[in-house]
Amino acid sequence: MTSPSPTPLQPAPSGAHAGDADLPAALRITPDDEVRRLRLRQMKRVAAALLVVVAVIFVVARVLEARYPWLGFVRAFAEAAMVGGIAEWFAVTALFRHPLGIPIPHTAIVPARKDRIGTALGNFVQRNFLARDVVARKLTAMRLGEKAAQWLARPENSRRVARAAALGLSGAAGVMRDEDMQDLVDRGIVSRLRRMQAAPLAAKTFELLTADGRHQALLADALRLAARFLDEHEEMIREGVRKESPWWVPGAVENRLGDKIVSGVERTLVAVAADPAHPLRKRYDEAVERFVASLRENPDTIARAEQIKLDVLNHPGVADFSREVWGDVKDRLAKYAETLADETTAAPDQLERWLGGLGQKVLDDPVLAEKVNAWIVELVTYSVEQAREEVAALIATTVSAWDANATSRKIELQIGRDLQFIRINGTLVGGLVGLLLYSVGLLL
Repeated sequence: MTSPSPTPLQPAPSGAHAGDADLPAALRITPDDEVRRLRLRQMKRVAAALLVVVAVIFVVARVLEARYPWLGFVRAFAEAAMVGGIAEWFAVTALFRHPLGIPIPHTAIVPARKDRIGTALGNFVQRNFLARDVVARKLTAMRLGEKAAQWLARPENSRRVARAAALGLSGAAGVMRDEDMQDLVDRGIVSRLRRMQAAPLAAKTFELLTADGRHQALLADALRLAARFLDEHEEMIREGVRKESPWWVPGAVENRLGDKIVSGVERTLVAVAADPAHPLRKRYDEAVERFVASLRENPDTIARAEQIKLDVLNHPGVADFSREVWGDVKDRLAKYAETLADETTAAPDQLERWLGGLGQKVLDDPVLAEKVNAWIVELVTYSVEQAREEVAALIATTVSAWDANATSRKIELQIGRDLQFIRINGTLVGGLVGLLLYSVGLLL
């Protein structure tokens, strides 16, 4: 008697299965799968051999039962064992194919329900493996922040990170065209400045400058600068008075007039600088307040501020400045990368020291270490939360695209050997149940 189960997996040449080249990598037969294939075939032979043995025992016991009545117990055991073994063979086979090739309803479950299995698997992973509390609990136990700090605190690692960052940035800067960077600046900065209203921003800036009387301190500095300018350019002022005076004014009068102007301005500057309650300071306060209110409320002032902003942004000097800044940054990155790439450089550079110090600071400060761990947990769990549905959909879509027969074959290779134990257990348990029922029947 042979096994009722046909052998579904025939060995292919060179350890590969026919058509594997056209399958996704997940479905191709690997060397490990070939080992599983051999073990599966061995277990199938064991299960089939056990079924054959109980069938032979049943025939012998049935023939000799009339002569030896006690063989009734053996016959009952063997009969029930055959029923249990065949039933389990049918159940196990029905998972992967139609038993004996007959399209019995609700058989070949894996090929027929492949898409549903993929969706269920995706939902299972999403709910049980990518749940926020599950991921957060695992990450908290791992303490990734401290491990990263320990790694970064080692000089060789901080130097490796610094070199990788410098070389990466330098390489990226080298392949980027200046025109592309100009467009990036225009889109990312200039265009945003164009959309931003200048007048409210200027009003806010002036409010910050005037808070707590800061503008009065600025006025005092301006007065001191004006006094210094007047002192350093007194002769120039006198010369200006002489040039502007009529020809008929005597020189002595011109000199006297120049002295009056210089001394009058000096006295005014000194008086305003020395007296916090000077009327000119009060008028200065009022002028600043009116200007700030005008920036917020006056349509004409707001329109003029917007026009000034647009004139500045449209000036060719803005584009030239951004190009110069980008060129300088690119050159500095290239030089820095060359410096770090030099293996003979023994002393750590500023970036290396900063990275190493950052790692050591986290290790020395338990509170900071807890914060870093919490940041990493929050970042990863947030990312997982955002992607968990996409992961489930990816699993379902990937499984849906797989070939049904190849999928069934791959799954059988992974769990088929364990399923053969079900056949063996079904045969033995069925025999014991049959023996029990036969014994009960005799007692009744």
